[in-house]
Amino acid sequence: MAQLRQEVEPEEAGLDAGALDRLDRHFARQVDEGRLPGFLVAVARGGRVAHLTTYGHRDIAAGLPVTPDTLWRIYSMTKPVTAVAALLLMEEGRLALDDPVARYLPEFADARVHVEGSGAEVRTRPARGPIRIRHLMTHTAGLTFAFYHSHPVDALYRDAGLHSSVAPGTDLAGTVEVYARMPLQFEPGTQWNYSVASNVLGRIVEVVSGRPLDAFFAERIFRPLGMPDAGFQVTGEQAGRLAELYGEREDGDGIEPVPGLPLRGRPRFLSGSGGLVASAYDIHRFMEMLRRRGELDGVRLLAPRTVGLMTANQLPGGADLRSFGSRPAHDTPGNEGVGFGLGVSVVIDPSRTQAPSGLGTFGWSGVATTTFWVDPGRDLTVQFLTQLRPRRSHTVYPDLKRLVHETLVPRSRPAPR
Repeated sequence: MAQLRQEVEPEEAGLDAGALDRLDRHFARQVDEGRLPGFLVAVARGGRVAHLTTYGHRDIAAGLPVTPDTLWRIYSMTKPVTAVAALLLMEEGRLALDDPVARYLPEFADARVHVEGSGAEVRTRPARGPIRIRHLMTHTAGLTFAFYHSHPVDALYRDAGLHSSVAPGTDLAGTVEVYARMPLQFEPGTQWNYSVASNVLGRIVEVVSGRPLDAFFAERIFRPLGMPDAGFQVTGEQAGRLAELYGEREDGDGIEPVPGLPLRGRPRFLSGSGGLVASAYDIHRFMEMLRRRGELDGVRLLAPRTVGLMTANQLPGGADLRSFGSRPAHDTPGNEGVGFGLGVSVVIDPSRTQAPSGLGTFGWSGVATTTFWVDPGRDLTVQFLTQLRPRRSHTVYPDLKRLVHETLVPRSRPAPR
């Protein structure tokens, strides 16, 4: 069984062991205080894991601990995988970033943009231009999520039963057809709004490749990279390693089990936005492929220039998520200094980020408080895995970035002559 292991001592990797201990103790306190069920954190430098800690439980009631081979619902960390799938097809010349989405999904041919009003009184107009593949990959298509409660189009998504981004009783193709009937919040390419776009992109991968999304991921990404546990379902052998999903109690007093993705058995809806389960080993392999510009252990998945495109800010004029974001949903300090590439966020101004970050750092997170990032300038990859759906904002991500930053030992400089 493949599982993540520490490969080198922290000092050899330029990490401070005392600072790493502070990082572990910080999150262990949250477990001991009943705010997290358990966690795994891993820090690697130059591709070698220099710090790996597991603490707490993957299943509190059963008394099962978090272990290096625990399986996690990674939710929106699925989106970068879907982006890689589309980029594979782009390299083969089977689609292009500026292709209209309607070339592959004709139901998007007559997209309309919200003008005013809500519910049955909504007024729309024809979009001035088509939704393009790049708009899906950068979340600038004008699509949205039902849970925002900040725009009349969000309410239309709820009216259509898209509370969890899935049209009841449908598969990916059927759900995407429902999205296509919704008006856009804005003209494609003019704002950033985190949305269901990766589900539409996943459907395009299916149409272009002629393969179901789970089969394409397995054949073209997971097997070549050696990611044995990654997928849209768990087998009987894997089921015992799957972490329970928890949510914060409504009264704020502790956490409790909540329903998670139905992973036992192939799901009807293969979500390119948030359907995957994976181990820390799988995530490490995926991060390493990106850190190494598309190659891992002699297997080249993507060309270096393609990874460079994926991990460079694609927002117009070098904008960040706060300035280009659809407000008020994205008008938050955490979006300062952070742009967006093709399926991943990208740090474009470290002086303005909420937590210490290196220029060009890229990655993404999931709703169950999972996250990963790659810092090319420091040759660093980090992942943090737990299974908690919070009810309110939390500080896990900025705390983690600050604590990891404190572990970095300054590079020695030559003595002045």
